[in-house]
Amino acid sequence: LIQRNCTEWGWSLPSPPYHRACQLETLGSNNDTEAKARHFVTMKVLYTCGYSTSMAALLLAIGIFSCFRKLHCTRNSIHIHFFTSFILRGTAVFIKDSVLFSDESIDHCTMSTVTCKAAIAFFQYSVLANFYWLLVEGLYLQTLLLLTFTCDRSYTWGYILIGWGVPMVTVGVWVLTRLQYDNHGCWDDYSSLYWWVIKAPILLAIFVNFLIFLNITRMLAQKIWCPDLSKTHKQQYMRLTKSTLLLIPLFGVHYVVFALFPKHVGVDARLYFELVLGSYQGFLVALLYCFLNGEVQAEIRRNWGKWQRSMESNVFNLATQDFTA
Repeated sequence: LIQRNCTEWGWSLPSPPYHRACQLETLGSNNDTEAKARHFVTMKVLYTCGYSTSMAALLLAIGIFSCFRKLHCTRNSIHIHFFTSFILRGTAVFIKDSVLFSDESIDHCTMSTVTCKAAIAFFQYSVLANFYWLLVEGLYLQTLLLLTFTCDRSYTWGYILIGWGVPMVTVGVWVLTRLQYDNHGCWDDYSSLYWWVIKAPILLAIFVNFLIFLNITRMLAQKIWCPDLSKTHKQQYMRLTKSTLLLIPLFGVHYVVFALFPKHVGVDARLYFELVLGSYQGFLVALLYCFLNGEVQAEIRRNWGKWQRSMESNVFNLATQDFTA
């Protein structure tokens, strides 16, 4: 319990001080403090570069999918939503850092402003949306296999409700719960019991995606080894198998490892993996789904050749006009 007295000179200092009441860990000597400070500064620089690179690549990929009409389809529409969730996640990280850590004189452990709570709520929504669009990608790939490479457009609204709607409802419930029962600090404490309102849906999405990945692998193995399958379809399934193996980190399967361990186990490794390596995940998504996509490359080459022929034709027409004149 922290107390303050109202005196004729104003409020007295909190007793006991916040750093004692919160039971913060002591950092030890000045050397340890400086080493930890350098460690976090280095980590922040790394994940800032990672998110910046990912956001630039994702914006370029969205532009490519939007500009070329032949790339407009349900599959690429889902990819665009997936890319957007990564962009939101990177934006939320930058907003959270600017709100919580922009002023070194302020102890973010004691902050309890509407701005910082809104930044944390937006961050949690972007993380949830990212995981659930990850789940939608897995659901869509499984649907393609079950329906033999055909998919009804009517599923699109269901995917949108899963990808954006479920996180919205979850964060709304979490915000109302914190306001009603635990409206302390900046809501960035993960030791609170109400953190499970966010954590449980994330774990559910991770494990469902893991089961989908196992089922996709099983279906692909059955189709590839089927003796009645034509050579064309077998090559198609082989390409899908390669992409599935590459998409293991995108399905969130690697998060299962960390989800099974308590938060205090392997903190440094977890931070590097989730912050530094995770910040480049958006770049990897753009690379696999767009830049290395044969369909996208063929469309870009076709339009580039068309543009070159148009330029050559314009130059020839200008030269002909000059000669005639």
